[in-house]
Amino acid sequence: MPITVDIDVMLAKRKMSVGELADRVGITPANLAVLKNGRAKAVRFATLAALCEVLGCQPGDLLRWEAEEPADTEPHDPPAEPATVH
Repeated sequence: MPITVDIDVMLAKRKMSVGELADRVGITPANLAVLKNGRAKAVRFATLAALCEVLGCQPGDLLRWEAEEPADTEPHDPPAEPATVH
C-alpha cells in the first residue's frame, strides 16, 4: 500500500510506549498495533485527530504517501532485430 504510517517515529520522538498512547487515545493496543504496522485498511478522522492531539503533531507527521514499485521490475529482453534477406 502506498500509504506509510510513521506512528513508531513519533512514539520514539515522544519517548512514549504503544500502551501509553493507546490509553491516552482511547483505543486498544491491538488496534493501535494494526495501524502502526501498516495493516489497517482505514483510520477514522476522530482517531487520527486524537493521535495528533496526544502526540502534538500534524496528520502528515503520521501518514505519508510513497509510490508503489511496479510488480514487474525485471529487465525486459530487447526486441529481436528483424531478419534481413540478402
